[in-house]
Amino acid sequence: MSVKNYIESNKERFLNELFDLLRIPSVSADPKFKEDVFAAAAFVKERLVEAGADKVEICQTAGYPIVYGEKIIDPSLPTILVYGHYDVQPADPYELWDSPPFEPVVKNTERHPEGAVFARGSADDKGQFYMHVKAFEAMMANNSLACNVKFMIEGEEEVGSENLDIFVKENKEKLKADVVVVSDTHMISLEHPSVTVGLRGLAYMQVEVTGPNRDLHSGTYGGAVGNPINILCKMIASLQDENNHITIPGFYDKVEEYSKSYRDELNKAPFDLEAYKKELDVADVHGEKGYTTVERVGIRPTLDVNGIWGGYTGEGAKTVLPSKAYAKISMRLVPDQDHKEIAKLFENHFKSIAPKSVKVKVIPHHGGAPAVVSTETPGYRAADLAIQEAFGKKAIPTREGGSIPICSLFQKELGLDPILLGFGLDTDALHSPNEHYGIKNYLMGIETIALFFKHFKSEATK
Repeated sequence: MSVKNYIESNKERFLNELFDLLRIPSVSADPKFKEDVFAAAAFVKERLVEAGADKVEICQTAGYPIVYGEKIIDPSLPTILVYGHYDVQPADPYELWDSPPFEPVVKNTERHPEGAVFARGSADDKGQFYMHVKAFEAMMANNSLACNVKFMIEGEEEVGSENLDIFVKENKEKLKADVVVVSDTHMISLEHPSVTVGLRGLAYMQVEVTGPNRDLHSGTYGGAVGNPINILCKMIASLQDENNHITIPGFYDKVEEYSKSYRDELNKAPFDLEAYKKELDVADVHGEKGYTTVERVGIRPTLDVNGIWGGYTGEGAKTVLPSKAYAKISMRLVPDQDHKEIAKLFENHFKSIAPKSVKVKVIPHHGGAPAVVSTETPGYRAADLAIQEAFGKKAIPTREGGSIPICSLFQKELGLDPILLGFGLDTDALHSPNEHYGIKNYLMGIETIALFFKHFKSEATK
């Protein structure tokens, strides 16, 4: 039986196993899910053992564990390191889900007529890393594993991968490989398969604006005392000008201005602006003046408010002038921008624009560096050949707006360019209510990953 036939014969089981994994609410950002995160690690370990991996272990860290496993069939063959994460984003707000976020259901959609799995983590990243486990099982079952393989599946990607950073630095020999493969990105479509060759970095902050020492009656004090929510909104609004250009001094100092020819090439990737707007139900797009939507997402930095709160937000009315206001703000960064440097520039500027009527506190959360990978490596060529064989079309290299902080660490500490072989779509509602992942994407991903092993052996040994 070929790998493709094995996948077809076992697809129901492959899906049911994924459903079991998705039922575990492994939210790393919320301590109330701590036991569930550990349960997800145990699940991954069991499935790797069943698939045929050796030396499978749960590696404890100061936070959540890393699941490691390997299969060394011949030390003289190339070795592929597979990275993924079993933790997921919070599912809040639960009321906006059409079905419970941790009870997977299959629904047919316009983009996924063969069905999509709706659940938190289905596309980011449980459904995608689990493709590697099943591809490994299929190759083992058919005695067709072409390369050695190592798995490193972590539980803190959604909160910055701080402990994975330590693990990688302390285990370079253990993780020694010829290429690292990451399936935590998306492709343009099944009709236009692509491989991501660029990711933005991230600097994530929380700000706290404090006015009076307690909540006040808005009639008695309104107009005489600074309102932290009003002031916070004005401060945030000032962070971008009328052209949506970020106003923080020094923010663009290391941002590369690409040539017209490079930008023209970037814009050749299939993109339907009208379909994009229709999908999002917006009348028009919005962003930095002078750049296309593709460029805004791929090669330009951003600043966005991810949440803002303060005062009274319950039912009915309460005429209160709040003591405090808060916001979470993220900045997506491009190559050469250092997230620690940007975080400091943000903090200094944000404090400098605050009026004397309030006090400001800036708390850095997690961050990560951008990553750009070459299309001239054996890994990229193997990915392209695998996609050609599975999809019948060459891969389109694309740059994606998201961030995977660990990718730059792989480059720096292990000397490996990550191959970003993702199979989700940008419409899969990552980080949002009703996240989903196409069943066809899942099954074709398993097939393509197995083909990558075959082609990487050939490309790496040329």
